[in-house]
Amino acid sequence: MSLTRRRAEESGAQEPGRRPSIGAGERPPGPRSVGWVPTGAGRAAGLLLLVAVGALIPLFGPRVALDGTGEAVAPGAGGIALLRTVLLAALCVPVGELFVVWLARRVPGGPRQTPRGWAAGAAAAGCVAALGLASVVATGNLVPGSPADIDVGGLYATRDGRLALLEVNAFAAVALCARSRRPLTQVVPLTAIVVAEALRAHPTVEDSPLVGTALTFVHLLCAALWVGGLLSVLRTLGTRAWRATAGAGAALLGLYARVAAVLLAAVTATGSWSTLRRMPPGTVLDQLTETAYGRALLAKVLLMAAVAALALRARLRLRHVTDPLDACAPARAELVVLGVVVALSGLLTALPVPIRW
Repeated sequence: MSLTRRRAEESGAQEPGRRPSIGAGERPPGPRSVGWVPTGAGRAAGLLLLVAVGALIPLFGPRVALDGTGEAVAPGAGGIALLRTVLLAALCVPVGELFVVWLARRVPGGPRQTPRGWAAGAAAAGCVAALGLASVVATGNLVPGSPADIDVGGLYATRDGRLALLEVNAFAAVALCARSRRPLTQVVPLTAIVVAEALRAHPTVEDSPLVGTALTFVHLLCAALWVGGLLSVLRTLGTRAWRATAGAGAALLGLYARVAAVLLAAVTATGSWSTLRRMPPGTVLDQLTETAYGRALLAKVLLMAAVAALALRARLRLRHVTDPLDACAPARAELVVLGVVVALSGLLTALPVPIRW
């Protein structure tokens, strides 16, 4: 044994040019671990699994929610609910990306790099879903049995048909704007989609349709900012530029958390008001358990309570850690639960509206 190697062993130092040995169960030397970071294949597999599970809610939700209520189910309610879910999710992605770009610019000393956008792909999926919903409207709100059943010209003759065409064209415009040099131009078609959804949800025959439209517009816009913003923030925090900039990730997550608290309050207020407009206070408890719409709404309310708890936990953890990735675990769980909430929202649009007693 050489003199240099003997002295290194006696002092506990490592011989130059030789890697340290790692025992079983020991971690390699280096910076403190911040938890498991999934690879691209792992993220893709997890995303596909979540999408598959989420699709089960709108597909089989109408049958489960209507069981024992005595209400009639509309033909193809499961397929319509799935298309509505895809449309709502496709709206959240580009809205959230624009929102986080705006937040990132307000982080002092933060990098300007953001992950590659998903807006174009999401808008393409939303356009396909909007086309499917337009085909349903073109056949008198029935699932078409063949292309011959679809009256495309008839879409221009009805309010619902014109709104369906507006959503198709708006999603196509979002996909084109997302790939352009000016992605901020997505704001106009995205606003058109939110307006069209708010108008569609409140036909002119209902009481005070403008009030209901305004409530739905605020509710849907705030929900899209919340859900899409959380997805985009988590993706941004995982990039190398934001991980390498000290304090930038924590500042971005903290800034989002403060805005998300306001969005949660707005979503809760508008959702409660809309519920009371459709379910008078004296009948709410009965309709929450005896109608399909009420059951789906009750499940959504319970999940929103879980989301609020997860958001609070992430915010409290962010105050006591220096690395924002330590606060991402509850935030990821929050995003998963929010995905289920979006699926329930799509389900609600396909269920019969409760009767005002």
